[in-house]
Amino acid sequence: MSFLWPELLWLMLALPVLPALYLLLLRRTRRGVLRYSDLTAVRAASGNRWRRHVPPALLLIACGLALFATSRPVGRLTLPWTKSTVMLAMDVSLSMRVDDVKPTRMAAAQLAAKAFLGELPKGVEVGLVTFAANAQVVQTATRDRTALIDAIDRFQMQLGTAVGSAIVLSLAELFPEEQISLEELTLGPRRKSRTREDQKAAPPTPAPPPVAPGSYDAAAIILLSDGRRTTGVDTLAAAKMAADRGVRIYVIGLGTVDGVASAPDGMAIYMKLDEPTLREVARMTGGEYHYAGTSENLRSVYEHLGSRVQVQSRELELAAPIALLAAIALVSGMGLSIAWFGRVA
Repeated sequence: MSFLWPELLWLMLALPVLPALYLLLLRRTRRGVLRYSDLTAVRAASGNRWRRHVPPALLLIACGLALFATSRPVGRLTLPWTKSTVMLAMDVSLSMRVDDVKPTRMAAAQLAAKAFLGELPKGVEVGLVTFAANAQVVQTATRDRTALIDAIDRFQMQLGTAVGSAIVLSLAELFPEEQISLEELTLGPRRKSRTREDQKAAPPTPAPPPVAPGSYDAAAIILLSDGRRTTGVDTLAAAKMAADRGVRIYVIGLGTVDGVASAPDGMAIYMKLDEPTLREVARMTGGEYHYAGTSENLRSVYEHLGSRVQVQSRELELAAPIALLAAIALVSGMGLSIAWFGRVA
């Protein structure tokens, strides 16, 4: 535990003064009871002794907690972070129909993705991006697992593999305020229009300064691909964008490393898994690379990733909850004093 204002910890030295004052008041009360033979005072002095000490003890605890909170303690806690967002970027190129992973690569990936959704806490939002020749958002980040499963069931396979474009589009979903344009990154900046609408439009927020790779704990990208980039944004350039924003990319390589497989219709497909590039994507962003050659391995990878993205270690300032405990102790002491003695003692 650390403190933002450690110099205020010196105020804790004032706490021993309160018990001393309390003992001094008790002595004066006892002298008054002995001096005046009032029956009510005698009964009060001879009643339940422990009750009379509870409200002052709670007051002492409240003062101690309040003084401790003024130093603004900071602790590192490991807990589920309900504002986390996971972007699933899944390859839907035609090579995903190959059946070297049973029943097919696509079917195995769909089943594993659904199992992954079942493992995640309900508070984690999940978005879904598919990519072939183009990348597209098929489901914005949501907590609605039914909508996500329906989107997974509607996958349509296409030609091409735009791995980098899928990463960029995932970042655009995670950081909408930056107005990241996949079109401009792919085709170059468009000509500036001079229409009034464009003049009134707010300019996009510039990209923030680079941060340490993997330092952004509120989001992660899970990328599944069975081939290599054939079109779209360069994969490593897109990975650099993610690394500069601190977003981790967990990469799952699926399919044939050697490059030759046969489709269900008997036609040979040459699509070599680009493991060196995919490993570099994971390394650059502080993520991990896993090769999942079978449906069982793929499912276990997703389950592993689910346990990684749902638990975060964060430094949190504890002043507010400690101050709340101090208020509870203070109110409790006052309430007990009124209930037992009819006054705030």
